Amino acid sequence: MCFDSSASPPLPPIAGGAGIASADDVVLEAADGNRFGAFSAKATDPEAPGLVMLPDVRGLHEFYRVLAIRFAEAGVHATAMDYFGRTAGIGERGEGFRFMDHVAKTTPDGVAGDVAATVTHLRSTQGGGADRVFTLGFCFGGRHSFNQAARGHGLAGVVGFYGFPGQRDESDDNAPEVLAKGYSCPVLGLFGGADDSIKPETVAAFRSALDDAGVRNELVVYDGAPHSFFDRKAEDYAEASADAWRRIFAFLGRPAT
Repeated sequence: MCFDSSASPPLPPIAGGAGIASADDVVLEAADGNRFGAFSAKATDPEAPGLVMLPDVRGLHEFYRVLAIRFAEAGVHATAMDYFGRTAGIGERGEGFRFMDHVAKTTPDGVAGDVAATVTHLRSTQGGGADRVFTLGFCFGGRHSFNQAARGHGLAGVVGFYGFPGQRDESDDNAPEVLAKGYSCPVLGLFGGADDSIKPETVAAFRSALDDAGVRNELVVYDGAPHSFFDRKAEDYAEASADAWRRIFAFLGRPAT
């Protein structure tokens, strides 16, 4: 799990945001007919980019609703999507929700189909009418976010926080390192240097794969930061979180302080 239930996104160091126009739960529908929940926060800036947010293994958790609002306040249309419409339906889930049972039933194609529907939402008037759309994911969602660069969504870029980029075993053909040769947009990756689950050599191999494929990339490793460092409560890593915010906004083309 990326964050505990009391986690909260750190505040963004950004100036000049035009404010928030709306923030609502929505139901989206993928091309295969799957209906899934999402949370859409729309900025007032008509030139705002759009951001598909791919959560950690818990799916559409409160952390991501708050984070979507933070982005909208800073001038980015943000829609956080849920993974489990196919297996858990739509609606509120308690702390006892057995999310890992549903994670096991997700597929790369299913996630990509739901991302496509979320991209369409962000490009619509309801989602903000964004011309440029990016993805941003965390852990489980970070890996999926990287791989959306190969899914033909017409993205302007992909961002991943501590998404595992290597092969888990020899049969893992969905590893970002393997799929990098098919990526069609820039990549921003943010990793913790003290993350026991993602070694520096794994990040280095992903960078090499992207470089070999001619994919513009920026992979940042924060020395001493653990997995899930991007948390307002994690005061020891506030500087890393602030730097991550600045890099994300620069990647999205938004001004930051």
